[in-house]
Amino acid sequence: MSLMVTSVFYVVMLKWGLLEDCHMRMLVLAMLLSATFAPAVLADAGWEEDGWLATIGAERLEKGDEFGCYGMPNLSWKADPGAVALECREYIEERIEASIWGSNPISTYTPSDLSESQHTVVANQGFKVHGDETGQSNTAWHSAENVPEDDYDWYDLGRRGGSLEKGIADVSSLESELDAGGLVNMYWIGRIYDATVRHDAGVVDMLSERDDVWFTTWGEAFSYWALDSCNSHNDSLKDGLLHFESVDSTACSSAYKAWNVPLTWIVDVGNAQVLDSSLDELDVDESNTNEGWRQEGSTLFISVISGNEVTFNLSDDDYYEVLGKTQFFNNKTTALTVAGHATTDLFLWSKRFDDHDFLKFTWLLTPREIESGLEWLPYAGLGVLLLSVSGIWLVLKKDALEHSKAEDLMPVADGGDDDE
Repeated sequence: MSLMVTSVFYVVMLKWGLLEDCHMRMLVLAMLLSATFAPAVLADAGWEEDGWLATIGAERLEKGDEFGCYGMPNLSWKADPGAVALECREYIEERIEASIWGSNPISTYTPSDLSESQHTVVANQGFKVHGDETGQSNTAWHSAENVPEDDYDWYDLGRRGGSLEKGIADVSSLESELDAGGLVNMYWIGRIYDATVRHDAGVVDMLSERDDVWFTTWGEAFSYWALDSCNSHNDSLKDGLLHFESVDSTACSSAYKAWNVPLTWIVDVGNAQVLDSSLDELDVDESNTNEGWRQEGSTLFISVISGNEVTFNLSDDDYYEVLGKTQFFNNKTTALTVAGHATTDLFLWSKRFDDHDFLKFTWLLTPREIESGLEWLPYAGLGVLLLSVSGIWLVLKKDALEHSKAEDLMPVADGGDDDE
């Protein structure tokens, strides 16, 4: 279409006698430059994006899933991890938000042979969680006791839960890890070459019966951990009305690139009972990240994002004390994440879990690689475009010369009016 418009433009220029050498050179240069910005630019040669991100991606986002990075075809993690992280981050940001809690992607796959300095380069692109089993000396959640202490511990997230794949998943081993506590990270891939992978329904059924597990994502778990050291609180109690606000240290959370996820605070209210609240009440079985409150005896659990001031109408105002925060959301003893590795087709990777909303996935995205033997197509397309431009230029140059010669042969009138 652009070539057709350009051709018509040339004909108009020719008719009005404006196709001099200078004009022609400038216009042909503009056409050649426009070819550089064609859809099949060489920078994108070798891969195509996942169209499902624009459709079911929004649905998965609303369900509480997260979108992170796996890699980019034709770019090597080992050769230039910064370039891979940058391109992958831009690929995600231009298509979908990373989470309902934050738009910036902070989770990525990295191979096990990167150096500590290379992991720092990746982190400088905004990716704070690197997984899993990346071979670093500082680690996070390789066991129930391997609690992260510094942000660089998250450059090597463990994989304790095994796989969701049927025939590989081990229900008893997974149950043992969940009983031990901490963050349990599982692995999932929806397709291997042309074969669709089946999930283990027994594992999903077992997980659905657990009420002690926080089903979360890499980015949520990291943000909860990071904000634990960043957030303070404002509170007061007067005439039976308890005011509470979680206050974020902006400098701290910005340094971590953490999302504003709800933290669960512990408040001792003595013998008082909550009569009413501006916050929705949570059930003890609530296992997905959300705002709300619940009371167990004298203990009030408040799950709230920073900056959201909430109130509680108590039965008396004799006593209260903010004791701190729980390790995991809603005072769960264990957290579970499922990472969807090499997600090239969100539909194939996610469709079997549509009826299991309690599970939350960290989809590690990568564009689809063009099939072997077809890598030449983008180059051929660009070649055809350049040849078309050159052909049009030669034809119009010839027409311009003939037009000029014809004008030279026309007799010049000495005077008189123009023909009507």
